[in-house]
Amino acid sequence: MADLLSGFRDYLTIERRMSPATVTSYCSDVKGLLDFSGTVKASELDTETIISYMGCLSDGGISKRSQARLLSSLRSFFGWCVEEGDITDNPCDRIEAPKLGRHLPEVLSEEEVTALLESVDTSTPTGKRDRAILEVLYGCGLRVSEAAGLRISGIFMEEGFVNIIGKGDKQRLVPLGGMAEEAIDNYLEYRPIPAGRQYDDFLFLSRQGKPLSRVYIFNMVKKQAMIAGIRKEISPHTFRHSFATHLIEHGADLRIVQEMLGHESILTTEIYTHIDTSTWQASILKHHPRN
Repeated sequence: MADLLSGFRDYLTIERRMSPATVTSYCSDVKGLLDFSGTVKASELDTETIISYMGCLSDGGISKRSQARLLSSLRSFFGWCVEEGDITDNPCDRIEAPKLGRHLPEVLSEEEVTALLESVDTSTPTGKRDRAILEVLYGCGLRVSEAAGLRISGIFMEEGFVNIIGKGDKQRLVPLGGMAEEAIDNYLEYRPIPAGRQYDDFLFLSRQGKPLSRVYIFNMVKKQAMIAGIRKEISPHTFRHSFATHLIEHGADLRIVQEMLGHESILTTEIYTHIDTSTWQASILKHHPRN
């Protein structure tokens, strides 16, 4: 089993260029199937076995969204096995993915974003850094990993944009708003001395001079939401959702928003038009004379 999973891991990392977290998740899904079936050979796994495995997980309370993600992992695994010549066809091709409803992510209103940003105590170096992180999360629509890995060499203040290395090491240029520029400038005066040369180019550093973790940023966002009195269930990604929603509400072209967010498919970006629709729909129903 170890050799099989090791080869699949290398494929995901090198050829598919997936993130470490995604690689770990995919390999865990495959290991679960192998443990369930009691085999270490892909050729001994068929469609019926996969359906039985997914059925057991479904009985255990796994959500449809998790089932769909699991099927995606297994489909990738067996697709790799076909490429390697271990099997002739992909047994997942005969399995229909669970039907998922349209998931509308939680978003903040512009007033809530302002309240959260202004809740940060910028009288301290840590506060200046955290305010800058929040400004780029919202003002640039960054993923948390992109914010944590932001490089000084990728920030072009005079030109007003930042170079982002996103999923799959794909680069995109994102406009840097005035508020984010100001917050970064204020932070740079107090930025800690890097703990090593390998950290010289990282923008956001801890007090020990090392890059911040995604967990720190997640916890910081949670803390500031509480301070700001926001009771919604939010995460760093909520700023990205809010950024896209507010752009579209103000008339931004969907293709431009797609490019800024780094979405491969515009279908992913289209969800924010549904969020906008739900906003005005709720307003109409609230004031409807026959409601």
